[in-house]
Parts: sequence; structure tokens; C-alpha cells
Amino acid sequence: MRTEARFPSLGSGAGHYESFYVKATRPGGGRAVWIRYTIHKRPGEALTGSLWFTLFDVDAPGPIAAKATFPHDAVEAPPGGYIRVGVASLVPGAVRGALAVPGVVVGWELSYTDRADAFHHLPYDFLYRAPLPRTKLLSPHPDTRISGSVTVNDEVFVLDEWPGMIGHNWGAEHAERWIWLQANEFRGADGYFDAGLGRLKLGPLTTPWIGNAILHLDGVSHRLGGLERIRSTKVNESPTACEFELSGADLRVRGRASADAKNVVGWVYADPVGPEHNTVNCSIASLDLTVERKGAPPRTLACVGAAAYELGMRETDHGIALQPFPDE
Repeated sequence: MRTEARFPSLGSGAGHYESFYVKATRPGGGRAVWIRYTIHKRPGEALTGSLWFTLFDVDAPGPIAAKATFPHDAVEAPPGGYIRVGVASLVPGAVRGALAVPGVVVGWELSYTDRADAFHHLPYDFLYRAPLPRTKLLSPHPDTRISGSVTVNDEVFVLDEWPGMIGHNWGAEHAERWIWLQANEFRGADGYFDAGLGRLKLGPLTTPWIGNAILHLDGVSHRLGGLERIRSTKVNESPTACEFELSGADLRVRGRASADAKNVVGWVYADPVGPEHNTVNCSIASLDLTVERKGAPPRTLACVGAAAYELGMRETDHGIALQPFPDE
């Protein structure tokens, strides 16, 4: 157990969202599965749980997506596990579940092994207990290998040591705007990259981009971003691409994520209190990183068709079709 669900300790008046998510990408890229187990609770109301599933395939016309929502009595944090929603569960070492919507029936029976310690995006433990930021993010399993099977309608996909990760976030509200980037299959290099960037709403003001990331390369982990490096954090984002710069104590990383629009899935993410976000995600994006370090030549890392790029935003004119599922 590298993290634990927060929703069991909620008071009846609290608003809350929580998400455990799994990403696994075929070696070499081009196909990926993305699975979420989520909690949504409006203040004074009973919580609900949802299962989300997306199959990304570069050779398909677009992603295959499904989502189902369950009442509070079908949701729990099982002993020794992270979360159960309906018949689906996420526990250390295993990811299981199934859901059906009109036209899509999916199931998954997966196991995973770890290659890295947990990564806490927030740099200090007290920030996970403090009121601010109102959204918390960590990757309990940032670099895994996932095996098993996924069934989509009548087709079975076998996963054999697919590069993957498991993440966890929660809070009273989403960031005003956020980006999630992840890759753990770089050509010619052993390592992983995991970044959460956000702009936070503080009363009438919105902060600049704040990034918290890790680059693990050649057996060494480098923390990037943080509050003290807001000025050196640069982001230029769109629904299908993102250019960014993040600095650490001993290096700087410049990167670009990109995805074809047809391979991007769109969802509605609701805040426990307040309006919704439109969120676009591609788990078969490409990510190029340039790593600059004093006294060394720049090093280029490439993840082709196997990276995650997610953008959460307020605008609705982004051009990506939304899945026909409310967030409730």
C-alpha cells in the first residue's frame, strides 16, 4: 500500500473528488489502455463511484471509450486495497474490472510489478494535509510493467509486460487548469518522466503555471519545478500539443508533447462545487525531451506513441468531441 483512499474519512457535508488511474502502453507504442476508478461527492450528498475506460489505437478511427456510475453502496476502500467500484477493484499488484454501455462491453484482468518508488508531486508532506492546494497528486506506482488481458467487445488484447503507471489524485476541487504528462518508454534510454502542472484559482486571481515533476534517468531521479521555480516554468499548451520548460537543481528539461486529434478522447470532469471542466487525454501521444546539464552536451529523449498528455480546461470550443457521459 503506497497510498490510501481519502473518501472513507469524509464528513457528510464535504465536497470531494478522487481518482485512481491506470495507464498501460504496448511496447513500441501505438496502443494503450487507460482506466480510472473515481469518486465524486457534492457537499451534503451521498458519494458516487465511476469506472472509466479508454482503448487508444493508432490504427483505429478513434478511441473506444466507456463510463459507468454506481451508487455509494457499491463503492469502498477494501481492506488491503485502494478502491472498489462495482465489481472492479484496484489493489497492490492487481487491476480488475468490467463495465458495459450501449455498444461497448469491456473487461480487464491485469497484474503489475514495480520498477520505482512512489513519487509525491507535492514536495512536502504537510501540503497533502493542508487546505491548499485544493487538489493533491501523487504517483504511487510511477513505473510499472503490466500484464494480463483486456477484452473490448469480442476482441481480446494480451498485455505482456507493457510499460505502465498508476496514479492517484483527490481534493475539494480541480485545478483551474492542469496538464499531466507521463512517459516510461524512451528510445535508447532507461527511465521515466511524470509531470503535473497546474494553474490554481485563488479568489479572483489565477496563479501562473506551477509544475511538479520527476525525470528518472540512468538510475538517478531529478525533481523538477516547484513553487520556487515558477519564473523558470514555461508552458504553451493546446488540446493536441504542449511545449514546456521545467528546471531542477542540476538540470533543465525542455519538452514537447503532441497527439493527432483523432487519437484524443474528451470527457467532462465536474467539480464537487461549481462548474465543469472539459478534459482531453491521449495515452498514445509522443513526447520529446531535451535535457540540459552544466558541463554536458544536451541529451534528447524520445517517447513515440507511448506517452500520456492530458489537458483540463474551462473552454468548450477545443474541437475534441466529448464522450456522452456526465460526471456525477
